[in-house]
Amino acid sequence: MDQREKPSPDEIRRACKDNPKIREHDLAARLGISEAELVAAHCGHGAVRIEPRVDDLLTGLEAVGEVMALTRNESAVHQKIGVYDKVVTGNQHAMVLGDDIDLRIFPKAWAYGFAVEKREGAEIHRSLQFFDAAGEAVHKVHLRPASNLHAYQDLTAELVSYDQEPIISVEAGGARDAVSPDQAATADDLREHWSRLSDVHQFYHMLKTLKLSRCQAMRMADEDYAWLLDNDAVGALFQQAAEDEMPIMCFVGNRGCIQIHSGPIKSVKQIGPRINVLDETFHLHLRTHHIREVWAVRKPTRDGHVTSIEAYGADGKMIIQFFGTRKEGERERSDWRFLAESLPRIPGPSDRDV
Repeated sequence: MDQREKPSPDEIRRACKDNPKIREHDLAARLGISEAELVAAHCGHGAVRIEPRVDDLLTGLEAVGEVMALTRNESAVHQKIGVYDKVVTGNQHAMVLGDDIDLRIFPKAWAYGFAVEKREGAEIHRSLQFFDAAGEAVHKVHLRPASNLHAYQDLTAELVSYDQEPIISVEAGGARDAVSPDQAATADDLREHWSRLSDVHQFYHMLKTLKLSRCQAMRMADEDYAWLLDNDAVGALFQQAAEDEMPIMCFVGNRGCIQIHSGPIKSVKQIGPRINVLDETFHLHLRTHHIREVWAVRKPTRDGHVTSIEAYGADGKMIIQFFGTRKEGERERSDWRFLAESLPRIPGPSDRDV
């Protein structure tokens, strides 16, 4: 849809008013626009454009106190309540390493920012919302009753943009991480590089060196390194981890931000195709019907191999990833390893030949 066919800001605001119970992300899709365009249409009507200066944002957020951090992709929404502390700034990578809010941020993907006020009855809900060049949400910060409103207002004033136009120009979206039809490496190349890993963070660089997507690498790997699981494995993982009060790490991300929960989960509810975690400081909403493949993956480290469970959509993008909670220098938890290796598998070629 080109710019001339898109609804005007007035039409977008009217649609929002007429559909108050539909989430902005879903309403934008109905209107044939990005979520960022929907929010931009409210400039002067509850929204203010702010500069997506990640370093200034992160260093200013600690004073705001308790907030809710939200990172999502098309299939999963990850929400954590806490404080933005232990901030590490940087042009290429930034991090928040607090006990509750744990983020890995890629600032170059942050293209648009807004401070949004939304009135519901007598209450005003305030948030900071950031989007990539395609208008897709990369990260949001929602104020809570305990937040410091003055610090929030000071931060917003510092970041306010001179440009308050209600229309933005977004790039065409695409399957940026989709599986490529061509693979540049052989199975022997992959096996050699994979066997020499000594840290989980080297996995990405290995894929980049071999010019492979994650799904391509998993399909090429020996079953000693990766094996395909039944799609129901994710639900089984949540239920067993909750029953055992097992501390896990749960990653949800997009091209601009990865958000991590570390610790046990308690309240797991499945409603139709959605799995919901509804704990005191951690909420997760996962659309399981978006999952096309689930892989168990072993990565060698100096402390022995660690096991991740990774779910992917039809476009080859990762939806969600899990590890057992551990610190650098520690071996993988035996209860997590047992759980990961016990999840229902899809038989591989060697199993089918028996």
